[in-house]
Amino acid sequence: MSVDVTGVDRDTLVRPIRTVSTRYLAALAVALGMIGVWLFFYLQQLRHGLVVTNLADWGSGGGVPWGLYIGAFIWWVGIAHGGIILSAAVRLLGMDTYQPVARLAELLTIAALTCAGIFILIHVGRPDRLVTSVIPAWPTRVQWSPLMWDVTVITAYFVLTATYLGLTIRYDLHRLRDRLPSRLDPIYDVLLVGYSETEDAVVERMVWWIAFAIIIMAPLLLHGGVIPWLFALLPSMAGWAGGVQGPSFLSIALTSAVSGIIIVAAAFRYAYGWEALIPDAVFRGLGQWLGFFSLLFLWLQLQQVITGIFAAPTTLQHATEVKIATPLYWAAIGVVVVAMLYVFAASLRPSLFSLPLLVALSVGVLAGTLIEKVLFVVEGLMHAHFDLYAGVPGAYTPSTVELSALVGTVGIVVLFFLVVSKVIPVVELHAIEDHGEVEG
Repeated sequence: MSVDVTGVDRDTLVRPIRTVSTRYLAALAVALGMIGVWLFFYLQQLRHGLVVTNLADWGSGGGVPWGLYIGAFIWWVGIAHGGIILSAAVRLLGMDTYQPVARLAELLTIAALTCAGIFILIHVGRPDRLVTSVIPAWPTRVQWSPLMWDVTVITAYFVLTATYLGLTIRYDLHRLRDRLPSRLDPIYDVLLVGYSETEDAVVERMVWWIAFAIIIMAPLLLHGGVIPWLFALLPSMAGWAGGVQGPSFLSIALTSAVSGIIIVAAAFRYAYGWEALIPDAVFRGLGQWLGFFSLLFLWLQLQQVITGIFAAPTTLQHATEVKIATPLYWAAIGVVVVAMLYVFAASLRPSLFSLPLLVALSVGVLAGTLIEKVLFVVEGLMHAHFDLYAGVPGAYTPSTVELSALVGTVGIVVLFFLVVSKVIPVVELHAIEDHGEVEG
């Protein structure tokens, strides 16, 4: 199956680079404002320390040293992994339907991995600790520390994704150069250094192997492996241990990523009139994938809830009972259920399809998966299988400082797309070449 984009010319691809609208400037102002709010609160954290957050340790706050910062880290990493999986699958499996959004998925991966790294940076309290503690310890700890495995594979994934993106844009920039603004020539000169059309066949093979590596790494080492191992290998925390965490994390990553791609693609379609370039068929397909991954997510949540309340160890049972008694948890599950039912209903009755509704549900799904990940982290810590935290007073609720970091990273993603879309085409030239473009 493929999407018919016949009649779309090359000028359509470079429209974001060549135009600046009032809506663009408004979005830029909003993104900068969101980042400014976060920086204001982050400076307070740098000045006073993590005491300005609601993160705590033994003695107060329910003993929760990991909260929104780590939950959001997992969430952003999941979005990143799922995004590049879609892009790699387009190339490996011939999923031409999604070729118009493949590069948007790659860019979302870069932005999301950056935000995940930011949450690690702010969570350590003093950023210099990454230089004085984490990096020096890496050679001696990487063999046995899940934390070091985490740093290693995410760095490798970032390098693979950046290489993948860098190789594919050279083809487009060379052929669209006459349509690109001359003021950006210094950037294009760097990106195209040494380029000749004879490299295209070699690059195509290289990109195929990189895509293959990405597809293998994602379920085995990344959001299906190392990230959940970071929790699953700590049996002292209720609700963390167990082999189900790998599939659960991966299902949440794919659900979140598809939601994110729907939102980003819809935003570009609306802003630049790309109804022909990114037609409804793309969103219908993405919606079906969202429904399928949502079903997996809900099934694995059911597995964890049932095994946590039926004849489970006391602490695990208590942690599960607390989770299912939390209204936010059911709000998160509820929005995923609604999204799943809607996309399946729209598949059976196409007249029910509505892009604005699909985007709204995607936003809700992203909020739901974030809530689930934060509760997963917090409940495990508050109901550990040992007595150190027993009787610790209080409970954890994200502080304004922590919430501002979430706002700021969303602003960073928006700013990233706003800036990048003014430099390179965010849709591959292949997306229209394969369907008989109209030269303009």
